[in-house]
Amino acid sequence: MAGVRVAPYYVYVVRCADGTLYTGVTTDLARRVEEHNSGRGAKYTRGRRPVRLAFFEPATSRGRALKREAEIKKLGRADKLALLARLSADSRSLR
Repeated sequence: MAGVRVAPYYVYVVRCADGTLYTGVTTDLARRVEEHNSGRGAKYTRGRRPVRLAFFEPATSRGRALKREAEIKKLGRADKLALLARLSADSRSLR
């Protein structure tokens, strides 16, 4: 359909105030982080506020975003932290 703009999907990881990590999918990163911080986000993050966006990745479709979310959720904590550190180092090297 010409002229119809499809919202991009993002896989994201937030770091909660207690140091835990939460992974999700959204079409609007700023809105979703605000929802987590206002208590309207996931039940998991409600008692762990405030949260900070630690990582995000664009996806070309909802299905691909959900698949990547599942991949990240299967990782252990150490592997998730290594992923975040590697991506953070990669983004610094691009500057």
